[in-house]
Amino acid sequence: MRLPRSLILSLPVCSSYAAAKAVFAHYMVGTMTATEAVTDVKDAINAGFDAFALNVPSMDDWATSAISYLFSAANNAGSNFKLFFSFDMTQFNHPSQLLPLIEQYAANESYLQQDGRPFVSTFSGGTISNDDWNSKFRQPLQAKGINPFFVPNFDNWSGYPNGFFNTFTVADGVFGWESAWPEVSAGKVNVSDSVDQAALQEARAANKVYMMPLSTFQFKHMSGDGQNWYRIGELNYFDRMEQVLSLQPDFVELITWNDAGESHYVGNFWPEQIAGTDIGNYANGFDHTGWQQVLPSFINAYKSNVTDISKITPAGGKAVGVMWYRSLLTTANCSPDPMGKPSGWQNAQDAINFAVILPEGASGYTINVYSNNKQIGSFPANAGLNGQSVPGLQAGGGQRVEVVDSSNKTIISATGTKDVQAQTTGLCNYNYVVAALS
Repeated sequence: MRLPRSLILSLPVCSSYAAAKAVFAHYMVGTMTATEAVTDVKDAINAGFDAFALNVPSMDDWATSAISYLFSAANNAGSNFKLFFSFDMTQFNHPSQLLPLIEQYAANESYLQQDGRPFVSTFSGGTISNDDWNSKFRQPLQAKGINPFFVPNFDNWSGYPNGFFNTFTVADGVFGWESAWPEVSAGKVNVSDSVDQAALQEARAANKVYMMPLSTFQFKHMSGDGQNWYRIGELNYFDRMEQVLSLQPDFVELITWNDAGESHYVGNFWPEQIAGTDIGNYANGFDHTGWQQVLPSFINAYKSNVTDISKITPAGGKAVGVMWYRSLLTTANCSPDPMGKPSGWQNAQDAINFAVILPEGASGYTINVYSNNKQIGSFPANAGLNGQSVPGLQAGGGQRVEVVDSSNKTIISATGTKDVQAQTTGLCNYNYVVAALS
């Protein structure tokens, strides 16, 4: 049985967790330089994040070198920014493989601690038994004086999330992943928070924590079986922000800072990390840093226990916003691309999407949306977070969103950096063009 949202929110929360609200960004560890690590840490601090969740897929030198660069950057950042490990259990065979890295970094000044315990997470791993996680992960670390605060992503466990903490007593919490987007099979639907509600209910009842995922969309277009898909992104980012504020989970993790392969990056991705892959074909030239525009305001609201998007205030006191759209219409047949259209393409909509945050007391504002220099929508804008997915995207240039005041003066605006194509002569690219309003 699932409790009503109001009852979930009223369930008691352990006091040691209640003060620990934080927002993290999932970070794909890859080949990089020390300078690039410094840039990423500084950018994440400016965006309002508390830590990077380092997705560790390997113990090879390229990975351990990148981890070393990132800890050095965090140690020298002059802030309270932290790092913690999120081990990719699709790449490791056994929990014991994780121990050396935790032992090396658990006491580092920039390693995230929860109640004095090093925070550890995973991507996947729910098919490994609780006994194995206990005897080959937690107990060996405890024998060395390390008591991990373990918040894994085990939503690949067959019963997830019902009865999760009865099965995985080794866990101090759980991190969702798949609930960040609608399933491809669901069709043209908004993302649901029903799984998040159930997971949060399980966590509250067990006096554990829930880390809720936030993401923009997914698009992967790589050669090989099952490597070509699209998961809805029209208004997913906006919807998930609204759901996070409503549910008030213990932690939030953005998916992702730099996963160019699945296109849900909001920060930089570096050329070394995608060298020798197909990823650059659809990610290079598609800057997503504009999505960071609304993050500081959202993060401040979440940490301040704001539950209504109308109560979000711009972090700098002035209006901020971002627009995004795809540069290829869904009617394109994509026949020149050997991989063809991605699975889930039929759920995509030809639309311009926006998220705009206006200051408290704002009134008389209007958000106008243009495609191919023709107006396709106009919406009254209110204080707080405003968002729409506006159908009518047209081939051509002039993709634009503007916010005007009652005297029709433009306050902030953005014009897309890429024209929209009706057909493609090559790649079937469903990546998003993202532009910050200024």
